[in-house]
Amino acid sequence: MPSAHLKWLYLIILSIIWGSSFILIKKGLVGLTPVQLGAIRIIFTAFFLFIVAFKRIRSIALKDWKWVILTGLLGTFFPAFLFAFAETEIDSAVASILNSLVPLNTIILGVFVFRIKSTKRQVMGVFIGLLGTLMLIFNGASINPSQNYLYAIFVVIATFMYAASVNILKRYLQNMNALTIAVGNFAAIIIPSLVILVASGFFEEAVLTSPNLKPALFYMLILSLFGTAIAKVLFNKLVHIATPVFASSVTYLMTIVAVFWGILDGEKFGSLQALATIIILLGVYLANKRK
Repeated sequence: MPSAHLKWLYLIILSIIWGSSFILIKKGLVGLTPVQLGAIRIIFTAFFLFIVAFKRIRSIALKDWKWVILTGLLGTFFPAFLFAFAETEIDSAVASILNSLVPLNTIILGVFVFRIKSTKRQVMGVFIGLLGTLMLIFNGASINPSQNYLYAIFVVIATFMYAASVNILKRYLQNMNALTIAVGNFAAIIIPSLVILVASGFFEEAVLTSPNLKPALFYMLILSLFGTAIAKVLFNKLVHIATPVFASSVTYLMTIVAVFWGILDGEKFGSLQALATIIILLGVYLANKRK
């Protein structure tokens, strides 16, 4: 399949997978603390990836390890915990909406830090998408006044980390196999995750005998296999065949999927939020339209 078509296929698949991850985090938090959830998500994902491709670690050159470790920390490790903490106070749909800041931050960091050029159309598309995102946020705040939006700061921090990670991938790991990068990422972060899980008190009897633990672990299995392991490889492939801005625009489309799941789970969604969704789609189109 030509790269022009393949990148759209990857974008759609990632939107569905990652758009569903927010509701899975919400469900997982019923039986796990944010720290436990973040650590288990990383450990489960590492397990899946190591079964498939652990031997690929040997192919990573010594000079590339610093970038592999850095993208592992910024693109997976810290965001796994930040999103878990955020969703203790804000709806899963709101968290996904805030995640739409990634493309804007990708352009900002790309231009000022990584010297990656973006076209005027890309910038305009991102700002239109951001406008739709802000509409969603403010309307969501009016619908859900009891939510503590200070916890949204965790998501904003994570979006800057994602943006830095995608720029590093494009600039320094462009020629490395996507699965190899993913395995290297998790090889770098699995040990600290294990330490955090033990320190969190997960193995205490009160936690292990909780009736909410098994459902939470089931949700984490699904999230780890699809939302992190498979999606991580697909996203690395997408970065290789597309621009950083195109790759990060998955955060716009996944918002729609996440809002859909939120509605099914009883979260409120108004007509203004539907209008904002259309504006977001317009922004994605403009940011990726050929001249």
